[in-house]
Amino acid sequence: MSEFATSAAPADVVRRQYRASAAGDLEALGATLAPDVEWTEMAGFPLAGTYRTPDGVTANVMAQLGTDRTGWTAHDDAYVVDGENVVVLARYTAVNNATGKPIDVRVAHHFVVRGGLIVRFEQFVDTALVRDAMTG
Repeated sequence: MSEFATSAAPADVVRRQYRASAAGDLEALGATLAPDVEWTEMAGFPLAGTYRTPDGVTANVMAQLGTDRTGWTAHDDAYVVDGENVVVLARYTAVNNATGKPIDVRVAHHFVVRGGLIVRFEQFVDTALVRDAMTG
């Protein structure tokens, strides 16, 4: 097993989360989350709210992202790390199933990683662009 696969370094934990998400591996994604994780999707985003526990995050966010959209991907472009804080500048891409409109929007994610697990996540995204892709 590679060092990356087991590293507790905050950026490595977050990278594993993005890779698991891209692969649709909810079990591996859940393994990056602390039992008391607090995961917040921004107000105005289709899945807005705060979710707790790995099962809560995977069932209410990750498993839902592909239900109304085809090819949902979060592209993790750049990392800024300060101790346990990891900010990722990323991009969401997908096609909305109902409208056929593409989604291509910049996003910032703030993760807090302690003891090799994500304990907190907050999303920052232009929700108007996401909403525009969802309306006819």
